[in-house]
Amino acid sequence: MVKICCIGAGYVGGPTMAVIALKCPSVEVAVVDISVPRINAWNSDQLPIYEPGLDDVVKQCRGKNLFFSTDVEKHVREADIVFVSVNTPTKTRGLGAGKAADLTYWESAARMIADVSVSDKIVVEKSTVPVKTAEAIEKILTHNSKGIKFQILSNPEFLAEGTAIEDLFKPDRVLIGGRETPEGFAAVKALKDVYSQWVPEERILTTNLWSAELSKLAANAFLAQRISSVNAMSALCEATGLMSLRCPTPSKDILNLVYICECNGLPEVAEYWKQVIKINDYQKTRFVNRIVSSMFNTVSNKKIAVLGFAFKKDTGDTRETPAIDVCKGLLGDKARISIYDPQVTEEQIQRDLTMNKFDWDHPLHLQPMSPTTVKQVSVAWDAYAATKDAHGICILTEWDEFKKLDYEKIFENMQKPAFVFDGRNVVDAEKLRKIGFIVYSIGKPLDQWLKDMPALA
Repeated sequence: MVKICCIGAGYVGGPTMAVIALKCPSVEVAVVDISVPRINAWNSDQLPIYEPGLDDVVKQCRGKNLFFSTDVEKHVREADIVFVSVNTPTKTRGLGAGKAADLTYWESAARMIADVSVSDKIVVEKSTVPVKTAEAIEKILTHNSKGIKFQILSNPEFLAEGTAIEDLFKPDRVLIGGRETPEGFAAVKALKDVYSQWVPEERILTTNLWSAELSKLAANAFLAQRISSVNAMSALCEATGLMSLRCPTPSKDILNLVYICECNGLPEVAEYWKQVIKINDYQKTRFVNRIVSSMFNTVSNKKIAVLGFAFKKDTGDTRETPAIDVCKGLLGDKARISIYDPQVTEEQIQRDLTMNKFDWDHPLHLQPMSPTTVKQVSVAWDAYAATKDAHGICILTEWDEFKKLDYEKIFENMQKPAFVFDGRNVVDAEKLRKIGFIVYSIGKPLDQWLKDMPALA
């Protein structure tokens, strides 16, 4: 029986390994992590992350050929293939601070793999990493191998929060990069044989290590570029009365790309990608400014209901969610915020609002254990409690339930004038205006109230 071990029980490692276990019953899969609470949650009825379909997949396999454990060294030692899906946060100090990826956890994992291994292994990059990380990891493994042979593969994930299980069941592509040597080709084939048990062969693409690593950064960069174009157009559409849309964006990988460009003597290219990030940051700032200016240029001591805190619907993931920056912007103007999200806990919300930028991408046990509670923030049990006596509503995640709320009931229990600021174009703006709301839908024509009170730049 082939044995697979995945180091890291997070948003990528957990779902990916669960699906491999389901689709490959002859493969034994162990997901390991040093976080005891996280592993305990994976072994409970309340999984540590929410993804539609994940619970069913885990329950079908757990205890059969899928195991979650804190005994990292044991399962790494026994594995034939070791996936590494650890955090790669942005550096907050030192060379490349604010842009470069921090590979501390990756290096630590590599040294541990070399230290405990007693048989040859295939080591698979699953985290999003800078180009040529595999080369660095390969050197660490080789210089500490004690005669053990390692083959490094890059197998980047192309999952979207909220559809991760569906994406794993029917991926549009699986990319595997390896060394162009006989040993490298054999390692690629071994991993390909795992995926081919449910993925059509034509969707499994193979390439060299560097191309596989770059492909993930490139995919995220092009996504951010497209989104920044949409966000830039939305500002113009609001001003001219035309229609547009808006989207959130992953900025961490773009910062990484900026750093790579700078290190390779491409300052103009680096500056181009910086502008992609700036336009998306501008969108969040503009949204906050619109809220404040619409409400008589102050939200001080006013209750603002925030509906949705997750990055997108059907997930509990809050990494890089626009809600963090929007809430911090409103808190900066001394607003009182009441938040409701069906999948994000109060502890996570408070943690996100008190952590410094990029700290969210460190492992949970290295984040502040008892963050200072933001006194101006409360977390409600439903949307009606969150909006009671509020001056305004901000919709920051496109949860389906927000489309079905009784907005007449909500309007009756709010302060007047009652505002709705729809950051995800969830609601029927005209229907809400007939009820009596003043509605701002990002990227859509402004009503007269908002035109008379233009947002500050």
